[in-house]
Amino acid sequence: MNINEFREKYNGLINEAQTALTAGDTEKAEKLKNEAQALETKFNDEATTQANKNAKAGVVTLPDLKDVSQPVNGTVVNSITDKTATYENAWAKHLLGKEMSAEETSIYENTNRKFLNDASFTHTTINTPTLIPDTVVAGIWKRAEEQYPLWGDIKGFSVKGTLTFNKHKEIESGDAAWYDEATPTADEKNTFVQLRLDGKELSKSVTVSWKMKTMAIPEFVTFLEQELAERIGVALGLAAYNGNGVDQPTGIKTALNADDEGKKQILNYTGQIKYADMTSLISTLHSSYTNGACFYATNGTVWNQLANIVDGNGRPYFIPDTTSGGVGRLFGYVVKADAGVDEGDLLFGNVTSGVVKNQNAPLSITTETHAKAREDDYVAYTVVDANVLDKKALAILTPKVAATTPAK
Repeated sequence: MNINEFREKYNGLINEAQTALTAGDTEKAEKLKNEAQALETKFNDEATTQANKNAKAGVVTLPDLKDVSQPVNGTVVNSITDKTATYENAWAKHLLGKEMSAEETSIYENTNRKFLNDASFTHTTINTPTLIPDTVVAGIWKRAEEQYPLWGDIKGFSVKGTLTFNKHKEIESGDAAWYDEATPTADEKNTFVQLRLDGKELSKSVTVSWKMKTMAIPEFVTFLEQELAERIGVALGLAAYNGNGVDQPTGIKTALNADDEGKKQILNYTGQIKYADMTSLISTLHSSYTNGACFYATNGTVWNQLANIVDGNGRPYFIPDTTSGGVGRLFGYVVKADAGVDEGDLLFGNVTSGVVKNQNAPLSITTETHAKAREDDYVAYTVVDANVLDKKALAILTPKVAATTPAK
């Protein structure tokens, strides 16, 4: 397949995926996205194979070059520059106040003109957000998701603006049924509701002294990545479970407590979690979501509660195991330690299928200088949102709150 055929097929799959996503069919969108990626991999492999064949066909066998000069055959083509690496370097130099090369200046300005939709942007523009390089963004999200696996396990999208999902609520009439020969089949009537991810603003800052700005660029980028990941990770991790849904993403516990349907997914226990509490929790999940479900709890709850659930012979059901992406396994399910979950709570669910998140705007950074304090503030900003797509995919076991006796 030539480049034009590839582009036509690839763009067609991407457009179909976007249409399916807009219609709320995330499964179809994911399938089409995977097909597009497979097509791209196949095309790149074929191009590499052909290039190798061409190279072999054009090999010139040279004689012994001892004391002999030999002209080089071939055509000089434009050199390929890794623009991603160049932009990262230029971006870091801008934050550190270092001089850029002409190539770095050009790539830095063109990238941010597109990001800001501002043709007048230059690298000397003051107090204007600039786009954080993709490599750094990937590092920030990866570190944040490692610290808060609940947020990391939520299925994510990167759609600018509002992302809307159509949720199937119920079949009002016409569901599959048994009929005698003379009875006509009833028409099916479905009820749908919409889930909108409008986006919540997230902003975190890192303060760097002027003395620290003397560090080399790779060390500075790593430092900034770690600091922003830690701060952003805390905000996202806490919001994944307890976000208020007003100026924060809607957390799982908040969503379940919002109505009677969700409250059925929340169970209580007293004192030490027992075997019967666990079986009740697992049974609360809809059977279609059990494959891929995990337990999420704080480190304290994992080791003070889950690790101490024993059988009649005093043997623990909990099996320490760090090879499955968590800290252990319980009743065959992976247990993940997450500091964003309330102490004492145990979340059981398939969050990849039951919860969705969207990054509505790219991660950007703005610099603010404080001359007297000899410090610079690097303020990161993005817009993200999350909400529960299906409450039956989630269940919570929480300590029972003792009733208070009113004062006489």
